[in-house]
Amino acid sequence: MTDLEAALRRAVRGEVGFDTTSRALTTMDASNYRRVPLGVVAPRDADDVAAVLEVCREHGVPVVARGGGTSIAGQATGTGVVLDFTRHMNRLVGIDPQARTAVVQPGLVLDRLQDAAAPHGLRFGPDPSTHSRCTLGGMIGNNSCGSHSVAWGTTADSVRELSVLTARGRRLRLGQEWAGAPEGLRELADGELARLRTGFPDLPRRISGYALDALLPERGADVARSFCGSEGTLGVLTEAVVGLVESPRARALAVLGYADEAGAAEAAAGLLPLGPLTVEGMAVDLVPSTEGLPRGGAWLFVETGGDTEAEARTRAEAVVRAADVVDALVVTDPGGQRTLWRIREDASGTATRMPDGSEAWPGWEDCAVPPARLGGYLRDFRRLLTAHELRGTPYGHFGDGCIHVRIDFDLLSEAGVARFRRFSQELADVVVAHGGSLSGEHGDGQARAELLPRMYGAETVALFERAKAVWDPDDLLNPGMLVRPAPLDANLRFSVLPREPVDVEFGYPSDGGDFSAAVRRCVGVAKCRTTSVSGAGVMCPSYRATGEEAHSTRGRARLLHEMLAGELVTDGWRSTEVRDALDLCLSCKGCRSDCPVEVDMATYKAEFLHHHYAGRRRPAAHYAMGWLPVWLRWAARTRTAPVVNALASVRPLAAVAKRLGGIAGEREVPRLAGETFSRWWRRRGGRPTGGGDLVVLWPDTFTEHLSPSVGRAAVRVLEAAGLRVALPPTLRGGAVVGDGTSRSALALLTARRGQVCCGLTYVSTGQLDRARAVMRRTLDLMAPVLETSAPVVVLEPSCAAALRTDLPELLHDDPRAARLAARVLTFAEALERHAPDWTPPQVNLPAVGQTHCHQHAVLGDAADRRLRESAGLAGELSGGCCGLAGNFGFEAGHYEVSAACAEEQLLPAVREAPDGAVVLADGFSCRTQLEQLAGVRGRHLAEVLAEGLE
Repeated sequence: MTDLEAALRRAVRGEVGFDTTSRALTTMDASNYRRVPLGVVAPRDADDVAAVLEVCREHGVPVVARGGGTSIAGQATGTGVVLDFTRHMNRLVGIDPQARTAVVQPGLVLDRLQDAAAPHGLRFGPDPSTHSRCTLGGMIGNNSCGSHSVAWGTTADSVRELSVLTARGRRLRLGQEWAGAPEGLRELADGELARLRTGFPDLPRRISGYALDALLPERGADVARSFCGSEGTLGVLTEAVVGLVESPRARALAVLGYADEAGAAEAAAGLLPLGPLTVEGMAVDLVPSTEGLPRGGAWLFVETGGDTEAEARTRAEAVVRAADVVDALVVTDPGGQRTLWRIREDASGTATRMPDGSEAWPGWEDCAVPPARLGGYLRDFRRLLTAHELRGTPYGHFGDGCIHVRIDFDLLSEAGVARFRRFSQELADVVVAHGGSLSGEHGDGQARAELLPRMYGAETVALFERAKAVWDPDDLLNPGMLVRPAPLDANLRFSVLPREPVDVEFGYPSDGGDFSAAVRRCVGVAKCRTTSVSGAGVMCPSYRATGEEAHSTRGRARLLHEMLAGELVTDGWRSTEVRDALDLCLSCKGCRSDCPVEVDMATYKAEFLHHHYAGRRRPAAHYAMGWLPVWLRWAARTRTAPVVNALASVRPLAAVAKRLGGIAGEREVPRLAGETFSRWWRRRGGRPTGGGDLVVLWPDTFTEHLSPSVGRAAVRVLEAAGLRVALPPTLRGGAVVGDGTSRSALALLTARRGQVCCGLTYVSTGQLDRARAVMRRTLDLMAPVLETSAPVVVLEPSCAAALRTDLPELLHDDPRAARLAARVLTFAEALERHAPDWTPPQVNLPAVGQTHCHQHAVLGDAADRRLRESAGLAGELSGGCCGLAGNFGFEAGHYEVSAACAEEQLLPAVREAPDGAVVLADGFSCRTQLEQLAGVRGRHLAEVLAEGLE
């Protein structure tokens, strides 16, 4: 233990982390930069903060205050001690509806403040797109804005008082009329009044530099306002009094379509006199699908408010009439508005990929110009991109003249980094020529501070240095930011990654087969750190259960990044730090769809486990549950299911078996079916009947051995819909689709018997060699099917997802894998596509339950929704994850997290269900979780429809 660590542990009541994991999790924010800290402290209160500052001052170690770690300019990284306020100093201290103020701690997430203010008809004005995970401390440090700044301004406009600790331990209460000013600040400002009045651009989104002009007497000598946007370089915030604004009772959203982004930009300023709440812009490049949007190549999102929906709509329609548009749409339905706003909010992640899939990066993420000059600036910006052979897709706060853009810089080669520097210098000059600010929202950090002399001139930058010395004469707080900055092309996070492709098992088709590129996908947007999910969202259930960064998708990606870098995590694939962080990953695949950049942590986890345990003994659960298909087939062949069930019902024997198998003691062992689905199929004849389309019904392990009733129900419904149902062949060589065996005696003698399997249990436990062998055997069996046009209907969502994604990505060298993946349909998709004229039975009951996480992430549930609606099953299924997630919830040590995930949405939805409601759960894991935690029987949709046929 170092002297610094020992001293901090003696002085601080909060957690002190100098271990590899704690440091690795904070090497990066959402920027291009990486700095390795000495350690991380989670202070419990202001006294802890004071103690950290005192110890670090004695040791000459810098201190960096960090909120949600979503900063895009590098200011939330540091080489000393990082203060993490999200763990303890995250409370809403109080709210005063009459005064319209709230007292907050720096680690409070913005959405929690909004939730508390909403019942009073109030809200905090600024609302960055990261509102579900950014903190008030970070917002004050960056002077954050958000989409409603045209109505309610920046964070500085909402700050009333700030409680701050200086690096030398002084406790100050900052406010107007020089309240809380450190000694020497007033004298500094009084001596530079002319420069403060003339040296600062007058535009709504000037975030660059220190806001020293707020100290002018005619502006109230507001020390609190001047502190905003100082990026943790002047003092450490411990508490804030912030103002709230009245939230409109009703809102309408006018979406205005324009031919291109320049047309949208030029129109934005003209809409401001109409008093909109937002004027946001984005181009078609950032929209995965234009469905639901009006015609055009770019759009303005203009929100209006009112006391009634009619008043809000009237104002929105006035905006449409005043705008010269290609097409327009006005939406007053809150759900419809949320859907449209999600498109805009996800742009910060979506923009990290160009339309062709190549990478794009921040660096010029948020410069701003006067709104009236935005169109001209964008044209100059485009010309500069072309001159440097770069690409980027602007979007952002057009009403405030603030543009966000990610650019396809090559930050991996020396030539690319040199181009990044040249472009940055030239673009800074373009911004200044238009009267703009290098930063319009996210701060200067390391990305732009070096260029501040181009905006302010050398003398004003020297004034910034003098102001920093007044507040922090020892340069202890976040050094290298704003003043005396590091070069903008130093400390790039990509420089430590391997230059040669890493030898991996999966194909990573979206990343050119490069595992490093796959890990680079995580840019730190941190949507995975939300404390609740909306709608059908899933990501990231383990983070919501534990609240620990290491158990978020971002945290795991950071550890994988450091594993590849080899500086902090030095033992590569054998890393215990990475293993432990991935241990609570449920492999729910939620990040594959919910993460704006589609990080696929379930695949990364399988890849890591494969390498981590290569040539070594695995945990017992990997053998007990990873090889589950083998054990279940063995029980079926020997007809010992009744014996197994009887032994499992004897508690002492079950306890021993669970301990040996690495299974959680709290779990009950599921009962094996007395008759497998395939045996039932053969008993009823084993051949398709009828004259409709042929569909091949996949006998997955769970349907085959644990829930054959689901398979029987599916057969009945599919046949009632006029389809001919067959099972996959069980003989390799000469098998005929439709009878599961062969009509050829010679084939019977020469063929090898087998049973199809998607390989899911092997993939989820990282046994990829075994998974690949199982998948190849399956492809051999399915060869006759692939020669037909028959779809493959898979009832278990996790198995369908494995066939759709894991199969072609793991067997990327076998063209049959992609062909089979393309054939896979869900139960509802099969009925919709191959029996479009069939009318399902009218169940006419309310339905509750949860959309399977793999279905949400990989398969989609649109067909299921339509089928439920057609059958009269009313109600929305919840999002999230059931928490059992295949083998995860059964593994020893996972029970509490598994149960916590279920308690988030699934179990409350079932408890609150109306009388007679149908509990839908298409996944075996979901049904098992419901039965074991709530004593409720969930049913597959096929079972409900089959019952309706009676």
